[in-house]
Amino acid sequence: MSEPFAQAIDASTRYCAVFGHPIKHSASPAMQNAGLIALGLNWRYLAFEVRPEELREALAGAKRMGFVGVNLTVPHKLLAVDMVDALDESGRLWGAVNTVRFEGRDKTGAWLPLPQFADVAPEKVRAQGFNTDAEAIVRSLREDLGAELRGTRVLVLGAGGAGRVTALKMAAESVGELFLVNRTHAKAASLAAEIRQRHGMVRVSLGYPRGEVDLTINATSVGLRPDDPMPHDEKQFSLRQSRAVYDMIYRPAETKFLVAAKAGGSRVANGLGMLLYQGAKALEIWTGQPAPVEIMRAALTKNVYGD
Repeated sequence: MSEPFAQAIDASTRYCAVFGHPIKHSASPAMQNAGLIALGLNWRYLAFEVRPEELREALAGAKRMGFVGVNLTVPHKLLAVDMVDALDESGRLWGAVNTVRFEGRDKTGAWLPLPQFADVAPEKVRAQGFNTDAEAIVRSLREDLGAELRGTRVLVLGAGGAGRVTALKMAAESVGELFLVNRTHAKAASLAAEIRQRHGMVRVSLGYPRGEVDLTINATSVGLRPDDPMPHDEKQFSLRQSRAVYDMIYRPAETKFLVAAKAGGSRVANGLGMLLYQGAKALEIWTGQPAPVEIMRAALTKNVYGD
């Protein structure tokens, strides 16, 4: 259990949330509520099961009810790009949204975070989309795997919201060669074409690599459930070919994918670090204050690994 809130929920309590499908595995509420307590805010962070076809209505409902903001996880990050009213530079750059901040228009025409309207609610409210995943994945790879990306060979599994951002960020970090694998070939091909256009010096291939790679990243949701298969085709690629393996899934803390990678001699890490850093940045976007990262890390670790 985290430390209790000093103030009980009342009519002035503000709310943030995470929307996803599925969502019951999420450790974001434990992490974010620990951060809110440390900042002394009368806010609460919730989790809601939202199906893709319900996302637009859910975002509209959160905006109408005066939520401070929301996080978006699988499978909403690409869908939300066309559902928010404005995109921050990060949302435009990476083409995916995992953080939304609701903003009101003041008398001068400036858009301000809703908590700045303490007394009178603004007449006009908008949803602005951000992406905090890109920086988070690189920071986690460096801290958890000691990965230096320039010039390396990287295999990315998945081309959805998280996979897209990861592949683009790997290219921006000047990896030497990038391999993209996705269940839908056309989506991977489209992403590869975009990377070639934006980062012409990076070699991009569709499909599994021959020989060794420095890093393999699972950016799919395959592995969340106990009966899930491996996220890769074991007949076409062996994890023994990868010096390091990163799984964005953090619950279970050790997926079958990571167990196999470790058994094959790879250095491994789960997505806890990525979750921490993307969440800390989201909290800063909402509050305008530095996030208490170590407090959030402790709450996250306790929630996922237990005592």
